[in-house]
Amino acid sequence: MGYEFDFSFLNEYWPDLLNGVWLTLGMTVASVLPGFILGTLCAVGRLYGPPYVQRAVVFYVEAIRNTPLIIQVFWLFFGLAVLGAKIGPFPAAVIALVVNVGAYTAEIMRAGFRSIPKGQIEAAHCLALTPTQALWSVQLPQAVERVYPALVSQFVLMMLATAIMSQISAEELTGVAYMIQSFTFRGFEVYLVIAVIYLAMASLLRLSLMGVAHVSFPRLRRLGTPL
Repeated sequence: MGYEFDFSFLNEYWPDLLNGVWLTLGMTVASVLPGFILGTLCAVGRLYGPPYVQRAVVFYVEAIRNTPLIIQVFWLFFGLAVLGAKIGPFPAAVIALVVNVGAYTAEIMRAGFRSIPKGQIEAAHCLALTPTQALWSVQLPQAVERVYPALVSQFVLMMLATAIMSQISAEELTGVAYMIQSFTFRGFEVYLVIAVIYLAMASLLRLSLMGVAHVSFPRLRRLGTPL
């Protein structure tokens, strides 16, 4: 028995798909910069902070990286509600994404900091730069440049991870797909369309972040080094 493809649902549900795309992109955009800042601060704290800060960062990183993201989201959305602290679906999703990607970014940035030759740090001290100035002006730019491809991949993975946020009633793209499939019973076509949309969004995000690198890293641009 042959299977007849039917994509006519797009005529009726394209506004819902568009809303799902915007919510997915909104979660991603709202999470990238805070997640990067959190991860960088954690990396600095683990490398240069006092022992109690280092221990706290290790605990945070290991706890987040060794538990599923969906459990973290449920704890924020359902667990805190039991304690009287109610958080909406979108804020809960963004907070969970920031906390999650911050832990992975911390390890990526720590590798970036450790890859910088000690001679450059010593040279910064010889120029009478304070540790903070050396970190900000010498170490941080080089660390980000060295690990930028890994950061881009992590942020793309974070965008794809928004697919689970429908479990807390955040109607992002996958949540919209559930709804359309339940009304149309065209699961194959619906999820094929969703896969294409995710592929397009991941490519757009990657190209956008690479565009940021093209502007931010003039040395690589002069050398023609691919990212």
